Amino acid sequence: MRILFCTDGSKISFNSLHNISFWIKDAIIDTICVIDWSFLPEEITIEEENFTYSCANVADTILDYAEEEINNYGLKTGKRIKACGSAIESIIEQSQMGNYDLILMGSHGKKGLQKWLGSVSQEIINSSKISAYIAKEGNSRQKLLITTDGTKCSLGIIREILPSMKLEDKEIHICMVNEDPNFLFLDGTLDTNWLLDIQRQQQIYAASAIKDIQTLLQEHNVNVYETVILTGIPAQKIIDYARMNDIDLIILGSKNKSKLDRFLTGSVSKRVLENVTSDIWLVRCKD
Repeated sequence: MRILFCTDGSKISFNSLHNISFWIKDAIIDTICVIDWSFLPEEITIEEENFTYSCANVADTILDYAEEEINNYGLKTGKRIKACGSAIESIIEQSQMGNYDLILMGSHGKKGLQKWLGSVSQEIINSSKISAYIAKEGNSRQKLLITTDGTKCSLGIIREILPSMKLEDKEIHICMVNEDPNFLFLDGTLDTNWLLDIQRQQQIYAASAIKDIQTLLQEHNVNVYETVILTGIPAQKIIDYARMNDIDLIILGSKNKSKLDRFLTGSVSKRVLENVTSDIWLVRCKD
């Protein structure tokens, strides 16, 4: 697995490196450090040559520390990449140039208006077709929640990343959320027996989907601690379950919708990322 680790030198960014080191093995880490001056007001003038030199020095210091941390975690150091300018543009450009399996970032977990306006991590997720691992804070790195919607995508992403994961002594949860049939139709006078039949079919489908993932894990000698089928709004149910069970990492599958589609309709992954302290591993389905 080849990973692009994005850091600005903050503790939050290094939390992501610290946390993921307990979940993955045999990874090569390229590190990009961007000293972002794009936030400066236009009326502020700087001597570009001196400022670029200063940026490079700061970036080198951060990259030196990142390399030391990567080695301490038993991972392999790859390329060192430094840039001055827009963090979002620099990271997206680098991710398109390299053959990466994963972008690794920290997130400040903004709230209120700042959350609505977005963040660097959310913008990169929206603009990239590469899988992403987002961390907000250090955690115990023990409890994993695998979510599924029963599609080939959900099973495929687990099959893809499983060989790269360290799951010994981990507490594995598998969750599927069924939509409430009462919310799927506008006509409130639908036959009750018909709705009950839909619910029965949902339970059968969900049980089968969870069993497929459980079987796949067992093939890799990984035991499952708990499986659960919930009913309601998927994002909210995942959020509630993660909070209640102190989940450290949530794996979510994601199809490569257009950026406009994600902006207009939102997504389960976006809402979960905004409302949990757990790490999020957003795995892109192969086209």
